[in-house]
Amino acid sequence: MPQLRLDDLLSEVQARLEAARGTRDRVHALLEAVVSIGSELDLAIVLRRITDAAMTLVDARYGALGVIDEDGEKLVQFITVGVSDAEIAAIGHWPHGHGILGLLIKEPHPLRLPDLAEHPESVGFPAAHPPMRRFLGVPIRVREEVFGNLYLTEKAGGGEFEEEDEVVVTALATAAGIAIENARLYQETRRRERWLQASAEVSTALLSGTDPHEVTTLVARRAQEIADAAIATVALSDERTGGSGGVLVVEAAEGLHADALRGLAIPADHHVAGRVYRTGEPMRLSDGAEAARSADVPSEVAVGPVLLVPLGLGPAARGIIAVANPPGGPAFSDATQRLLEAFAGQAAIALELADRRRDTERLALLEDRDRIARDLHDTVIQRLFATAMTLMSAIKITQKPDVASRVQHAVDDLDETIRQIRSTIFALQNDPGDTGLRARLRAVIDAAADHLGCAPSVRLDGLLDTAVPDAVAGELLAVLSEALSNIVRHAKATQALVAVEVGDHLTLRVEDDGVGLPQGGRRSGLRNMADRAAALGGTFSAGERPGGGTVLVWRVPIRR
Repeated sequence: MPQLRLDDLLSEVQARLEAARGTRDRVHALLEAVVSIGSELDLAIVLRRITDAAMTLVDARYGALGVIDEDGEKLVQFITVGVSDAEIAAIGHWPHGHGILGLLIKEPHPLRLPDLAEHPESVGFPAAHPPMRRFLGVPIRVREEVFGNLYLTEKAGGGEFEEEDEVVVTALATAAGIAIENARLYQETRRRERWLQASAEVSTALLSGTDPHEVTTLVARRAQEIADAAIATVALSDERTGGSGGVLVVEAAEGLHADALRGLAIPADHHVAGRVYRTGEPMRLSDGAEAARSADVPSEVAVGPVLLVPLGLGPAARGIIAVANPPGGPAFSDATQRLLEAFAGQAAIALELADRRRDTERLALLEDRDRIARDLHDTVIQRLFATAMTLMSAIKITQKPDVASRVQHAVDDLDETIRQIRSTIFALQNDPGDTGLRARLRAVIDAAADHLGCAPSVRLDGLLDTAVPDAVAGELLAVLSEALSNIVRHAKATQALVAVEVGDHLTLRVEDDGVGLPQGGRRSGLRNMADRAAALGGTFSAGERPGGGTVLVWRVPIRR
C-alpha cells in the first residue's frame, strides 16, 4: 500500500510538472507572439501576425480576424489563415457579420462553442466552405473601442477549445490592441506626411506653369497614395472646357484599370458623383458596385469601398476626386476622408490660383499686342498712307507714261501693304484663345500650309467676328477648306493667296500660280462651292489667273 501511494504521488507530481512545463511553454509562446506583433508597424502585416500567433497558441487549424466598421455593425475587412486561395475564391465574398460572427459583434465577449451548428445564432456555411465545428472567438479592443474579433476553429486533434485557450487568446488580444493602435498611429503619421508632400508638390507644379493635364494626373496619383487606394480618379465638370456642365469627365486615373476609366463621362445629376459635386459634401460607401454600374463604369473595373470628395466648393467647384478599393478591400476611415478632403481643398485652391495667373499672363500679352497694333496703326500706316498720297500727286505732274505706270504700281503695292498691316492689326487685337471667325479662318489656313509646302498670303478685312452670321461663317469655312484642298491635290502651286473682305457682302478670293483648271476634269468640288453660294443668294466663279494659275471668287450677301 505505501508503494502504491508513493507511485500515485509521483504520477501527480509528474503531471503537475508537465502542466507547469506546458504553461511555461505557452507563456513563452505568448511573449514571443507579443514581441512579434509589437515589432511591426505596417497594419496589414500586424493583423496577419496576430491571426497566425493566435492559431499557434491554441493549435487551431483555421484562423481569421474580422475588422468591424466604425458604426460597429458589420465586418469591413476579413483576414483568413489556413484557407487556400482556391477555397476563398470558391466561397466568394467574405462574411458581413451574420450568425455567430454577428453575435460577437453585438456582444463583444469571449465565446467558446463545442459545436457551431448547435448554437441558435448559427446560420450555416456556404456550400464551398470547409467544414468547421469547434469555435473560439475573442474581441480585440483598441482604447476601449472594439476594433474587431479573432475567430479560431478546429483545434488540432479534434478536441474542444479549453478555458486556458480562451485565457491565452484573450491575453494576446489585449497585446494586439496595443500593437494595432501603434500601427494605426504610424499609418496616420505617414499619411499626413504624404499629404503635406502631395499638397506642396501640386501647388509647386501648378504655379510653375506645368501643363494642367499633367497636374491633374499628379493629383490622382497623390490621392491614391494618401488613401492607400487601389484606384483613384479626378473627374472635372465639362463646363470648365466649354461644355454645358452636364457631365463630369474623368480627366485622370491611377491604379487598377486606369486606362479604362480615363475619358469616362458621368452625368452631373448622378446620385453619388453628381451629388458630391453639387453639394460639396463628401460621400463614403462600403460597397460602390451599384453606383459604379449606374455611372457606366466598365465592367472590368470591380468596385468595392468608395470615397468621393469635392474638388472645390460653390462657384469654384471643379469636379470630384474619387478613390476606391476592389470588393473585399479595406474600407476608408474618417481619418482618410479628412486627409483627402484637405488635399482636395488645397488642390482646388492651387488650380484656381493657376487659372488667375494664366489670365494675368494672357491679359499682359493682349495689352502688349494692343500696344503693337496701335503703333502699327498710328505710325506705320499713316506714314505709308502719306507716301502713297505723295506718289499720287507725282503721277499728276509726270509726263512720261512709263514713269506714271511705275509710280501707280508703287501706290498699289503700298495699298496692298496697308491692307495686310490692317489685317495683322485685327489679328493682334484678338484673344489668342479666341474662337471667332477670324481665328477659325487662320486655323484652316495654317492647317493647309503644312500640305501646300508654302505659307499662303492672307488678307482679312472687315468685321469678320461680329458682322458675319454663324450660318454664313460655317459655309465660308467649308468653301475655304475645299479651295485649299484643291490647290494641294491638283494645282502644283508654289504660291497662294487667301483674301476675305466683309462689307455689304462677304467675299472670299483664293488664288494660286499652279497649272490652272483642267479641261474635262471632275468639277464636283467647284459645284459644291457654287451650290453653297446659291443657297445663300450669292455667286461663285472660277477662272484662269493672269500669268497662270486659278482664281476662285465666292461672294454672298450678309443679312444683318
